[in-house]
Amino acid sequence: MISPVRVIVVGAGCRGEIYSKFATIHPERVQVVGVADPRKFARSKLQQQHKIVDENIFDDWHRIADREKFADAVLVCTPDHLHKEPAVAFAKKGYHILLEKPMATTAEDCRAIVEACTQSGVILSVGHVLRYDPVTRKIKELIDAGAIGDVIHIQHLEPVGFYHFAHSFVRGNWRNEAESSFVLLAKSCHDIDLIHDWAGARRCVKLSSFGSLSHFRKDKKPPGAADRCLDCSVEKDCPYSACKIYLDRVKQVVHMEFEGGLTASFSMVAFTKEMCKRKTTIYGSMGELSYNGHEVSVFDFVTQRTTKHTGQDNAPNHFGMSGHGGADYHLMDAFISAVANNDPSLIRSGPEETLLSHLLVFQAERSRLEGRVVYCDEMMQS
Repeated sequence: MISPVRVIVVGAGCRGEIYSKFATIHPERVQVVGVADPRKFARSKLQQQHKIVDENIFDDWHRIADREKFADAVLVCTPDHLHKEPAVAFAKKGYHILLEKPMATTAEDCRAIVEACTQSGVILSVGHVLRYDPVTRKIKELIDAGAIGDVIHIQHLEPVGFYHFAHSFVRGNWRNEAESSFVLLAKSCHDIDLIHDWAGARRCVKLSSFGSLSHFRKDKKPPGAADRCLDCSVEKDCPYSACKIYLDRVKQVVHMEFEGGLTASFSMVAFTKEMCKRKTTIYGSMGELSYNGHEVSVFDFVTQRTTKHTGQDNAPNHFGMSGHGGADYHLMDAFISAVANNDPSLIRSGPEETLLSHLLVFQAERSRLEGRVVYCDEMMQS
């Protein structure tokens, strides 16, 4: 029998706790043997959940990196701007790395992480969980099988959800770009990565991006509004009230052109009823594929018939790891299998491919800030 993969959790917040739950589901396959987090409550919680010995509990990940290697892999789930240093350090120590997305907050740091993992010969899996969602995998299979002929245009929408945006990107961990990362990177690097994947071998040649903070600004503050919701006279009429969200429209558009004339358009909209139920339409030379957030439909131009498809899910209940449509479970399943069998091919988005999709996100933000079309040859120079 293959021994359980031993993992260390660096960053015991939401993502670290969710990913490490895989060890309680499959203790024969993975064992959490260490945790690092500056917050005593967070690291103590994971210690109790996984029965980690006291000498492997740390308030600073540097102390783990200074020790002799005592595990096979590290789950790096620190805040976005604190990804690069631990990822590089643990890769150089010979640990396989599962790195929460985004990879890092600058192109230079992303390149450094990929270089460290490549030179050390370790597996790198970035948390692009949507690559592991059974339905989005089905979309890729249908495209590759020629179900709609040559792909001509991709339209992809991410409805963030009005209260989710207010919670995470106005009040929450990603409220300040200087302390985290810009919103396209933090929220939608998933989506640019999917478009990059659906385009296949075709390279993106140019892109443009438009977007602005149009509502959550001081000049949009309603007359009579207070600094805090609990003291505010207009709170009852405000859909973004913290009282409503906790106690009881930003938009970004990215246009892309790939080799061979394939074009793509991605829209991230904050002011939506639905939360994160992405919708996609892919137009091909022989048919049209659409995804409504629940199922995939393919209309064949020859037969003029529509066929509906669902993704094959070999773990339909996801054992409590139901985040991202069960993709959290499948991401960990693939990573642990890749480490156990020393088989990087099980990772659906390898280091170089992940780096390319991240670079597209950085170039999209560059386009938005500079107000111009960016040619992707510039990615190799910046």
